[in-house]
Parts: sequence; C-alpha cells; structure tokens
Amino acid sequence: MSNDFKGKVALVTGGAAGIGLATVEAFAAAGATVVVSDIDRTLGEALASRLQAEGHSASFIACDVTNADEVKALIEQIRAAHGRLDCAFNNAGIEIEQDKLADGNEAVFDRIMDVNVKGVWHCMRHEIPLMLEQGGGAIVNTASVAALGAAPKMSIYSASKHAVLGLTRSAAVEYGKKGVRINAVCPAVIDTEMFRRAVEIEPRKAEFAAGMHPVGRVGQAEEVAAAVLYLCSANAGFTTGIALPVDGGATCI
Repeated sequence: MSNDFKGKVALVTGGAAGIGLATVEAFAAAGATVVVSDIDRTLGEALASRLQAEGHSASFIACDVTNADEVKALIEQIRAAHGRLDCAFNNAGIEIEQDKLADGNEAVFDRIMDVNVKGVWHCMRHEIPLMLEQGGGAIVNTASVAALGAAPKMSIYSASKHAVLGLTRSAAVEYGKKGVRINAVCPAVIDTEMFRRAVEIEPRKAEFAAGMHPVGRVGQAEEVAAAVLYLCSANAGFTTGIALPVDGGATCI
C-alpha cells in the first residue's frame, strides 16, 4: 500500500491558502486530480493555473461553504466533470474570536458556527451520496487541538471544532460499513499566513506559540497535509472516526 493517488479525484475546500494550499499541492504531487475550492476566486484560480502549468490535473470552483446551494453545485460540478469523488478535505474555516466568553457577541458566534460547523455539514451531506454511489471514499475534516480541550478567549471557536468532531464521529459510524471513511485532523499552531499576520501585530506570540509545543516550534502546513493524505490513503483503510492531533505534543501537557 502507498500514498499513490493516481486516478483519484480529491476536493479541498479552503484550498487557496495555508493548510488547504499545502494539501492541494500534496495531492497533486501524489498524482490526484485536484479540485480546489475557496471563496477567494483570485487565489484559487491562480493556484489551479500554476498546477496545470506544472503538469498536474487541477481545477478551481468557487464556493462559500455556508451556502447550501453553492455546496450542492460544487459537488454536482465534480460529478459532471469527473464522475466521482474519492477524497474530500473539508478544510474551510475561520478563527475570528479574541474575547472571553461573557464578552463575546452573537454575530461572531453565528459566523464561526456557520463556517466551521454548518460548512462542514453542508459539504459532508453532499459528498457522502456521491461516494456511496461509487462504493466508497475518504473524508477528512479540519478540527483543531481546541476540539480536544480548552481554548481560552476562543470558546466559540473551540465549541465549533468540538462540533466538527461530533459530525465526524457520528458519520463515521453511520457510513463505515458502506466504504466511506471519515476522520478529522486536529492541528495546533501552524505557520500559515494567518499566524504570520498575528505575529506581525504582536511579536511575542511567536515565542509563546513555539513554547506551547513540546517539540519547541510551530507546525508546518505540509505536516498537516501529510496527515490528511495518510487518512485518505489505502494505508488508513482500517482507520475511521478518529481525531488525529498534528500538534507537536501539545495535547500531552
């Protein structure tokens, strides 16, 4: 068995930047036909064009995962273009929270839940039927180490990621005997554009973030991508319903 994805079709939501971008590149390098989806049309189209120029099979479909009609159209376009969907990485998400729970507001709550929870639910409920038609597939959802414990000043975000694990585990049980495996990755602090912007505003965050991981550094997006490809591969054929930490040991302390 291997991580060879030749002949496979893989979808990555939130695929234009950060962890999504690294995973798109990893799927493409492994031979998959990759569908990049994101709300950022400029970045998404540029990524798909670059991959095509490098000899990979890639396309871009704009989609707001909070919009049920757009998610349905996304999967219908994949069905029309490729006839199948072997791997789906439901990665689109946001973290816009900076307050303790009692200082939060309803608009922030609704936005986080719409993207992080309803977005994953919309994607799964359209991806699963297509996978069932073809006899199976693999889905990976982006959760967080915040789903495995507490996240001070990010209680809504943490709750949303706990909910992602609930969706993941429940669906894994529902569809396991039908060949659809469903898992989650739980990253800690990852060196993405979002993290770098935060460090520019408050440089002390870099040292704090590195210190919260026993390995002494923040993670790389490519390390999360490697975990996603493993969970989608035949090597993980007996693995479903798990929350895989990619956290430099953060959940051990």
